[in-house]
Amino acid sequence: MSSKIVGADSDFFGKMVVDAVLAVKTYNDYGDARYPIKSINILKAHGKSVKESRVINGYALNMGRAAQGMVKSVKNAKIACIDFNLQKTKMQMGVQVLVTDPKELERIRQEEFNITARRVKMMIDAGANVILCTKGIDDMALKYFVEAGAIACRRVPKDDLRRVAKASGAQILLTLADMDGNETFDPECLGTCGEVCEERVSDDDMIVLKECKNTQACTLLIRGANDYMLDEVDRSLHDAICIVKRTLESEKVVAGGGAVEAGLSVYLESLATTLGSREQLAIAEFAEALLVIPKVLAVNAAKDSTELVAKLRAYHHASQTKPEKAHLAGFGLDLVLGELKNNLGEGVLEPALSKIKSIQFATEAAITILRIDDLIKLNPEQEQQ
Repeated sequence: MSSKIVGADSDFFGKMVVDAVLAVKTYNDYGDARYPIKSINILKAHGKSVKESRVINGYALNMGRAAQGMVKSVKNAKIACIDFNLQKTKMQMGVQVLVTDPKELERIRQEEFNITARRVKMMIDAGANVILCTKGIDDMALKYFVEAGAIACRRVPKDDLRRVAKASGAQILLTLADMDGNETFDPECLGTCGEVCEERVSDDDMIVLKECKNTQACTLLIRGANDYMLDEVDRSLHDAICIVKRTLESEKVVAGGGAVEAGLSVYLESLATTLGSREQLAIAEFAEALLVIPKVLAVNAAKDSTELVAKLRAYHHASQTKPEKAHLAGFGLDLVLGELKNNLGEGVLEPALSKIKSIQFATEAAITILRIDDLIKLNPEQEQQ
């Protein structure tokens, strides 16, 4: 949220991200809250200000209906997700038909239409009133959908189709063939949704699926002047969504700005002096290594890292040795003013889970590198003259 484009409106986007993540809250089998961020779709639309961005309740697809004669809204939707063509059936490459009677040619052409018509009718008879297809749908098939009062969308991206199938409980069908060699459509393959409707945003139409069966879904609609701005906002929002998810799932936060590393370094240094073995050296070195984080933060902000880190260590030493100074444990770096401040009070926080994992992974990476005791180097082959 601190980028040049989003930073000016960080409060606006921060609230939008939190609303979006809370909207997709679910519970796993153990009763723990989970926030599947894949249920949050991010759509980008040109025009207007970034302040016109909003959260849409439902999963939105960046496309409109396949035909203008279709209804704009369907209640109690039954969704069919298909991954095959609904165009006039053509014989596969390499299939050869020898015809002796020219009249048979017209019957072959008619049967090509009838095969697709039977497939469409199977879906409609099974109760499908929203059809999402990753391939093409020709005009003849669209006519049947219009007459049945259904919404059909063609050339839906496969990623979107997978997410819709997961949210609505649908099954993606690659073919209608069954075990007996016939074509059937099982109504159990349909997903359910409270409402599917078409909304117009800027110059584009979008299909919105609301009240999905399995997981609640929502969409972040980003507005902006050009592609560069939209891409930058998208990147910032994705990072923010991941952080909010981590924070809500771990349910614990710690002070940011190098406070954790400085406090842990001071604690480990005092712990090392209580040991009378060579482990003392390892713990002391680990404590010193932790100070790299606040030093790098200060250097990146063009501040005096030596002075700031020394002050920070003094604050945390006082918080751990003097009970009346315990409130200093939340102090970290303020890189805007170049001083120390209470990051817990200022709201500069990090998910505890991310902090623990980063320290664990860094330690494991160092151990793995130190275990390498031999290196085989191959000389490059000499080019023959």
